[in-house]
Amino acid sequence: MKGYIWNQQAETMPYEQIRDLQGQRLADCVRRIYGKVPFYTGKMKAAGITPDDIKSLDDLTRLPFTDKDDLRGCYPYGTLAVPMSDIVRIHMSSGTTGKQKVVGYTAGDISLWAECIARCMAAAGVTRNDIIHIAYGYGLFTGGLGLHFGAEKLGAAVIPVSSGNTQRQIQILTDFQPTVLACTPSYALYLADEMAAMGIDKSMLALKVGIFGAEPWSLNMKEQIEEKLGIRAHDIYGLSETLGPGVSINCEAGDLLHIMSDHFIAEIVDPETGKPLPEGEIGELVFSSVSKEGSPFIRYNTHDLSRLYYSPCSCGRTTVRMEKITGRADDMLIIRGVNVFPSQIEHVLLQMGDVQPHYQLIVDRIGQLDQLEVHVEVSETFLFDEVRALEETASRIRSRIESLLGISVKVRLVEPKTLPRSEGKAKRVIDNRKL
Repeated sequence: MKGYIWNQQAETMPYEQIRDLQGQRLADCVRRIYGKVPFYTGKMKAAGITPDDIKSLDDLTRLPFTDKDDLRGCYPYGTLAVPMSDIVRIHMSSGTTGKQKVVGYTAGDISLWAECIARCMAAAGVTRNDIIHIAYGYGLFTGGLGLHFGAEKLGAAVIPVSSGNTQRQIQILTDFQPTVLACTPSYALYLADEMAAMGIDKSMLALKVGIFGAEPWSLNMKEQIEEKLGIRAHDIYGLSETLGPGVSINCEAGDLLHIMSDHFIAEIVDPETGKPLPEGEIGELVFSSVSKEGSPFIRYNTHDLSRLYYSPCSCGRTTVRMEKITGRADDMLIIRGVNVFPSQIEHVLLQMGDVQPHYQLIVDRIGQLDQLEVHVEVSETFLFDEVRALEETASRIRSRIESLLGISVKVRLVEPKTLPRSEGKAKRVIDNRKL
C-alpha cells in the first residue's frame, strides 16, 4: 500500500491560503461560542475581548487558553455551544476528578470527524478495498466509533471487534483476513506476542497497515510492531476535546504527523510563559477546533509535548506537521489508552476508612501491556496481620478505582509510614515504561 491524498483541495492548498481559512473559521467560531458557552464568555470578558476583536489568525494569541481545569465546572453540558436538540452524540474523556469531560457532537461534527479519519486512512494507504479490524474500545471512548465512521466514509469494510478478548481477536485476524489493524500500539505488540506463542506466523495474516494511537509510543516500538506483524505502522493523534482521533497522522513519507489544518489550528507554546514558540522548538501543543459545532474549544492546551513544522511534505501535502508526542508537561498518565491522574486515585482513597492518602502509582509494561499497581498505606489502627481484612480492603479499593478509570489495576497495601516522604512535592508516580 502507498498513501494517497483523499481531499486534494484541503490538503494541498498553499500555506498562506490555509492561514486565511483558519483566520476566517477562528473568527466565526468565536462568534458562535460567545454568549453561549459561559466559561468562554467569562474568560473573554475578563480579558477584555469581544468577537469583534478577532478578525484573522494574527488575533489568535489575544484569546485566553483553555485546559482541563476549565472543564471541571462544565459537567455535564456546560461545553455545548448549540441546543441539546442539535446534539446527536456524546463522548467523554477522563477528567482530573471523578467527573468526566463531556463533549457533544452535532450531525455536522460527526460528518467532519469521518472526513478527517478518511483523510488519515488515505495517508496510511487504506482504500475502499481494505478490511479494517478495529480493536479500539467502542462506547464513550472516541477511538472505536471515530475510526469506524471514517472507515465507512472511505468505503472500506469494517470489523467492529472492539477491545478485549484476545483469543477472539486472533481468530478474526486469521480467519477474516483483515488488511488493516487499528488499536493501541501496546495492544498490537501484545497481539503479536500472543500469536507467536500460538505458533501463528505473520505470513498467515493479510495485514498490511496498522493505525495506532491513544497512548505515547516510541519509534522503537513502531519498529517492533512493523517487524512482528509485517506491516507499516502509522501514528494517529487526537483527543476528545478537539474531536477525537483524526486530528493528525503520519504519511508514508516519514514520521511527522499531518494536521488537518483547515479544521484545527495548532500552536506550540512555552510551558512556563505560554508564549508561542517558533518552528522546530519543543513545547506544549495547543489546538483550536474551529470547525466543531457541538463543543468547540479555543486554544485548548493538551499539555502534550511536540514540535511543529510548516514546510510542505514530499508526499504533496502542505498541511502543518507535528512531531510524534514525546510526553506530557503535566502529571497525566496514559495507560492502555485511558487518561489517569494521581488525583483520581487520591479521590478514591480519601473515601476509604482503613487507609491513608499516602500512595504511589507504579507503572510497568509487562510483555506489551501497561500495568498499573497502586501502593497504599493502611491506617495506624488497621490490623495488618489479618489476611482476610487485607484482601477485603484491597478488593474494595481495586473495585472503586477500576469503576472510576475503566481499566484493571493491582492494589498492594503496605504498613504505615513505609512509603517515601518528601518535604517538597510528593513523588506519586514511578513510571518504569521505556517510552
